[in-house]
Amino acid sequence: MKVFASWSGGKESALALYKAISQGYQVSYLVNFISESGETSRSHGIKAEILGLQAKAIGIPIVQVRTSWENYEENFKKVVKELKGEGMEGGVFGDIDLEEHREWVERVCAELEIKPLLPLWGIGPEKLLADFWDLGFKAVIVATRLDKSLLGRNLDKAFLTEIQKFNCHPCGESGEYHTFVSNGPIFKKLLKVTQGKREKRGNVWFLEISAELG
Repeated sequence: MKVFASWSGGKESALALYKAISQGYQVSYLVNFISESGETSRSHGIKAEILGLQAKAIGIPIVQVRTSWENYEENFKKVVKELKGEGMEGGVFGDIDLEEHREWVERVCAELEIKPLLPLWGIGPEKLLADFWDLGFKAVIVATRLDKSLLGRNLDKAFLTEIQKFNCHPCGESGEYHTFVSNGPIFKKLLKVTQGKREKRGNVWFLEISAELG
């Protein structure tokens, strides 16, 4: 089955992509939603061109869609309808335990008549992170609501231990932190990430990153 993968550039979307490929699905596109200006990703604040480089390193074309949060569903449906014209029959999503997210995915996919694939659903967060590390994935913290000092940290066991003091979801499912994946079994080329400035927008700290293909 030809499918697309909903893509943020972070750990869940990367692990979901890996599992979908491992299960035999042909992932033809990564679908990423960016700000109305086209500069950064809608949720993680990553520059659009950096996500493009990440997709090149993985070897799967990326489709980037400009949208506001208010028009997200409308634009999601529009791009998926276009991809259906290219033979896409399903979509891969990285949701793990937020029921309202699953309900949205299943409702919208039913309306679009495509198959929703949630390969991470129901995996405990500690097990999910253990799988992520065991497979050799590498990720850096690029956004957080918790503390500025967490920006730029590698997503590792030391980080997981440290954020326990904030009493948050281990995977940051309520937006406590976001990641950018730079290496792992889905990558065909090395992606070298360089850290830049840190800035606060609203109540979230963001790390600007640049990248180059090795």
